[in-house]
Amino acid sequence: MSRRLSGERLVRRSSGEDAARYIQRLVFDGELRPGARVPQDDVAQALGISRIPVREALIALEREGWVTIELHRGAFVNALDEQGVRDHYDLYGIVYGLAARRAITRAAAKLDASLPDIVTSLRSTTEPAPFLDLVNAFHGTVLAAARSPRIDVALRALSGLVPGNFFQLVPAAMDVERAGLTAIAAAAARRDADAAAEAYQSMLQQQADNVVAVFRERGVLPIGEPVAG
Repeated sequence: MSRRLSGERLVRRSSGEDAARYIQRLVFDGELRPGARVPQDDVAQALGISRIPVREALIALEREGWVTIELHRGAFVNALDEQGVRDHYDLYGIVYGLAARRAITRAAAKLDASLPDIVTSLRSTTEPAPFLDLVNAFHGTVLAAARSPRIDVALRALSGLVPGNFFQLVPAAMDVERAGLTAIAAAAARRDADAAAEAYQSMLQQQADNVVAVFRERGVLPIGEPVAG
């Protein structure tokens, strides 16, 4: 049994969401390889929780394509594929691009009041934790200005592929996000909804490149010919 599964105990809330993130991290760290059976008892022990939230986590992870649950056998890790990663970030780009269009149409003044200051702070921020806070503030401002519950629901359905601080685990992502958000804010200031949406999509396609590279380094994706983006 791996050291993480047998010995590590984390201070977390006892919830299916925490268990799902933990299992994703085991896959991301290469401790659970494609085809491996998820050791539910060990996950529960590592997190200090019962098996109930672990089972809830596995049901959610099956919906998201991370695992396959087999009756009377357990849950087994699925192999991720490059095209699936790229599709995931394409969907993010489409939904955030739509949010940018709606925000510029419905509440551009709110964007003007917040986005320039966030972009200025991003230029001088190099630590992953505060950088993530600023990125979340930027996206949150766009979503609030979009005033679209449907967009919010669509984004909640797109769970993150990288378990943890994205900018710590995918270091090259910081430069891409900084440049992308600067372009989006500039387009919003010009009231150019098309350019803002295109900048969102371009940024997230570049982030897909970064995630694919990191997944390959960690052995999460099989080594093979790259898929055309």
